[in-house]
Amino acid sequence: MEKDILRLLELPFPELISLANSTRNEHAGKHIDLCSIMNAKSGMCAQDCKFCAQSARHSTGINTYSLKKREEMLELAQKAKAIGADRFDIVTSGNSLSADEFALICEAIREIKHKIGIKLCASLGKLSEKQLSQLKESGLTRYHHNLETSRRYFPQIVSTHSFDDRVETIKAVKKVGLEACSGGIIGMGESMEDRISLALTLEELGVDSVPINILVPIKGTPLGERPLLSCTEAIRTVAIFRIILKEKTIKVAAGRESVLKDFQAMAFMAGANGMLIGGYLTIKGRSVDEDWKLVEEVKKLWQD
Repeated sequence: MEKDILRLLELPFPELISLANSTRNEHAGKHIDLCSIMNAKSGMCAQDCKFCAQSARHSTGINTYSLKKREEMLELAQKAKAIGADRFDIVTSGNSLSADEFALICEAIREIKHKIGIKLCASLGKLSEKQLSQLKESGLTRYHHNLETSRRYFPQIVSTHSFDDRVETIKAVKKVGLEACSGGIIGMGESMEDRISLALTLEELGVDSVPINILVPIKGTPLGERPLLSCTEAIRTVAIFRIILKEKTIKVAAGRESVLKDFQAMAFMAGANGMLIGGYLTIKGRSVDEDWKLVEEVKKLWQD
């Protein structure tokens, strides 16, 4: 790991925030990217990710259901556009889809593109280049597949698939000409060096958008009793990601409400330029009105 990057850990908080904000302003501009996600298939996942409420190995009491109908996907895509989201993301639980499920999603994407006209993303687990190409032909422009954490720490979080499995999927996404959205979760017990390693891997892979989730411990999961990450450490992490990833979209995602609370705008002064709007997969977010107030507050701060 480069010494210059490790020195970021030693910078005083105000200096780090200032450097990240100037990096965002110079390389990423002043647009806030808003993404709305749909939990199109919930629970029943065979993977053992220790943070996830949707694993069938954990007893979390979430609602589980099979793939939703095409009409429901269109309805939620229309709502996403109505609340001002730039992009609509169809998300399914599990590491793979059946042929029928995949075909239905491709059909929904084609119809959403032609009837609603919102940018489309999907998070459907591990897919082949052929499947990714089919999604692109249907109208998808971006594919989401988190690395979750560093290569070193990954085996502490997941054992049913490997870090390289995830890397290969992202490489396939880029190979077929789709944008790649990939980030991770902080606050799972990893070190700041692990977070830097994750950011460097994402830079090497050339991802386009990086969601930073902050662990919200869910009762019934192996990480259900972990203490929340501090607000200051979360913001420092966002700043370091911005300095490393420069022009990429960096989104504050799940956990921003629980951890950052009244200091969410600070994450945008520390380099973030995107967020999820309208809730998450199994966790309810803030109201749309509150999030738009935050967007307007950030834009004013960026003008000062």
